[in-house]
Amino acid sequence: MKNLWNDEDGVILSAEIVLIGTVLVIGMMVGLVELQVAVVGELSDLGDAIGNLDQSYVASGLVSYKKHRGVKAQTYGSRYADRPDECDCNRIVICDRAHSRGEKKR
Repeated sequence: MKNLWNDEDGVILSAEIVLIGTVLVIGMMVGLVELQVAVVGELSDLGDAIGNLDQSYVASGLVSYKKHRGVKAQTYGSRYADRPDECDCNRIVICDRAHSRGEKKR
C-alpha cells in the first residue's frame, strides 16, 4: 500500500489543473455568450414576424328582401385596416444608445 501511495507516475500537477480549468472556463464563457447572441437574434426575428402580421379584415353585409314589400332583414358589413405600429417593421425600441451585441445590423 505504501508503494501505491508514493507512486507519482501519471500525476497531474496543480499548475496543470489550474491551466486546464482556466482554458475550460474561458471557452465555456465564450460559448455561452455566442449562444446568448444567437438566441437574442432568433427571438428578434420571431418578434419581427409577429409584428408584421396583417390583422386586417372585411366582412360584407347581407340583405334579405320580402316579396314585393322591401327589406326584411339587413346587416351591415365591417372593415378593419391594420396599420403598422410604432415598433413594427424591424425597428428596435430603446431609449439609450445601442450597445448590445445581440441586436441586428442594419
